[in-house]
Amino acid sequence: MKKASLMILIIATSFCFGFAFKTIILEHSAEPAKKKVTGIGGIFFKCKDPKKIREWYQANLGLNSSQYGAVFEWHQGADSTKKGFTTWSPFKETTKYFDPSTRDFMINYRVEDLEGLLGELKKNGVTVVDTILTVDYGKFVHILDVEGNKVELWEPRDVEYEKMGGQMGAKTTK
Repeated sequence: MKKASLMILIIATSFCFGFAFKTIILEHSAEPAKKKVTGIGGIFFKCKDPKKIREWYQANLGLNSSQYGAVFEWHQGADSTKKGFTTWSPFKETTKYFDPSTRDFMINYRVEDLEGLLGELKKNGVTVVDTILTVDYGKFVHILDVEGNKVELWEPRDVEYEKMGGQMGAKTTK
């Protein structure tokens, strides 16, 4: 009888320690993950003649470009069955789209949970240039980095982005 009681006590103690350990681990891992950038959504730059630049890159480097630039198609690392897209787009050197930055370029970053990230950025004192714009193919907002470079954040809806490109007759660069 003493052996049976001792075994029950050992099993119960092991269960309690296991439960306590699991609870501690889960509480620490239950902290919300930081919102993050998941990739480059686009590279935008100013130039004297966007049409000439697009033609040069198409002729010399094989970019399939349209009036908006080129779109690179790739498969996502986390789920290789899903496509992703990155835009390359020259803008006329007089564009105001990069304002208030004085730089000749702007990078678009693909992000998860744009609203959550924007909340964190505001808490950190990051300058937010505008409000979130929601369109069929995702959500956008602009911020300034520590040196005043305008940065575009995009929470993409790649399926809708691909549909839009298909409707326009655009070809991606693969």
